Amino acid sequence: QVQLVESGGGLVQPGGSLRLSCAASGSLFRLSDVGWYRQAPGKQREMVSSITRDGTTNVADSVKGRFTISRDNAKNTVYLQMNSLKTEDTAVYYCNLKATGSPQYNYWGQGTQVTVSS
Repeated sequence: QVQLVESGGGLVQPGGSLRLSCAASGSLFRLSDVGWYRQAPGKQREMVSSITRDGTTNVADSVKGRFTISRDNAKNTVYLQMNSLKTEDTAVYYCNLKATGSPQYNYWGQGTQVTVSS
């Protein structure tokens, strides 16, 4: 079993920055693909950015050029650096850890609230 604990959310003004962190328990982190998703009120959960076990990144068009994902396998932690935040970035941000091979697994964190408001 893996536990994912997100931190770093909060209230920030438009144009500001935040860095989210997600720490994973256990020994699966370095073998897994990890990513950040978000869900705004009344909307479906959407992928924000992901990074594979080999370091390949994927970024949603809506945040491209503003958000950067990174991982530290030694610390079992994935980060999301968010710059130039907009009001439409307001959402609960969730960390995801998964593997689609064998074994297959998919874990979610409890979420951290990010509010962008003046």
